[in-house]
Amino acid sequence: MKRYLLLLLLFTALSGYTQNTINNYKYILVPEQFSFFKEVNKYGLNNLTRKLLEEKGFTVYFDNENLPVEIAANKCKAMTADLTEKKGMFTTRLTLILKDCQGNVVFKGEEGKSKEKDFTAAYQEALQNAFISFNELPYAFSGDVQMAESVKAPEVVAAPANQQAAGAETTEPSGTLYAQVTTTGFQLVDTTPKKMLTLFKTSVENCFIAEGSQHKGMVLKKDGKWFFEYYNNDKLIIEELLIKF
Repeated sequence: MKRYLLLLLLFTALSGYTQNTINNYKYILVPEQFSFFKEVNKYGLNNLTRKLLEEKGFTVYFDNENLPVEIAANKCKAMTADLTEKKGMFTTRLTLILKDCQGNVVFKGEEGKSKEKDFTAAYQEALQNAFISFNELPYAFSGDVQMAESVKAPEVVAAPANQQAAGAETTEPSGTLYAQVTTTGFQLVDTTPKKMLTLFKTSVENCFIAEGSQHKGMVLKKDGKWFFEYYNNDKLIIEELLIKF
């Protein structure tokens, strides 16, 4: 019981954080040249990146274009797209990263790979594969993010979690939730997309403070499964969750 009370104390301290997800952005800036190349639009990657982002529903500009007044006056209205490359002997590996105007990572995708021998084919296939995890995330523009100063959270002291409270009620998962990176952890959305839970990182691995529209508690991983634990009328409720990170 002490573990739940100690972690719930963090909600007040964390209330000053701004939740920053891809849904807060309408615009994305793509560099004319990625840092691991010495040429503009090498292998057509920059053009392809712009095309794939536009297909997702974003309005995309190259960073060297004449930007509309809305973005030129406030770069925080746009994310910046970047690619990172992991060197390999026979495999091309690329990762898509989207950052806000302060350099914080809003989204980092799963690594895309290709074993094609032709460089152009290899890089373009790796990029398309790097977009798979991004395209699985539901996207709907919900309004510009308001940048706020971070509030330092107090240190968490957690008790061992190897005992389940007697009389706890456990429910089955109702559907897959998709984790979207925020500045303080993640938000979980359904396929609508509707935000179901906000997760705040703690000092305990695979353990998050969780805040929903009706309940506050914890989301934690046990035996390879994710659970949302909270109290309702002095009764511990344990909901199993299917989360796709």
